Amino acid sequence: MLTSRQYKQNTIEAIKHLSKLSESERLEAEQKKNILLLIENLIEREEATFKMIIDCLYDLGSVNLINKKFSICPFNQMMKLIAKFSRPGFRFIAFYWVHKNTPKLITNWLLKKVNRLR
Repeated sequence: MLTSRQYKQNTIEAIKHLSKLSESERLEAEQKKNILLLIENLIEREEATFKMIIDCLYDLGSVNLINKKFSICPFNQMMKLIAKFSRPGFRFIAFYWVHKNTPKLITNWLLKKVNRLR
């Protein structure tokens, strides 16, 4: 079988392009892994800060929700008391969720922002 010189040259260029593409994909995956590890480390080091943020968000959200749903004063105050007592349980569940999901969410968000620049 005879092949033209142009065909061989195109094949070689395609192979070089594929190897560069796989190398860039490998580099991107490695950098994504590094970012993920750094964010996980940040969450572990700043655990108290994240718990304070969760507490603030819980306080604001629960008060706003109770004021919106319960306009009658005795029910409103009773629900605020219940919300105050349920904060530790919510904090535990919320921090578990943050610790498990936030690094992936932040990493993916950052990579989307960087990929937009391409």
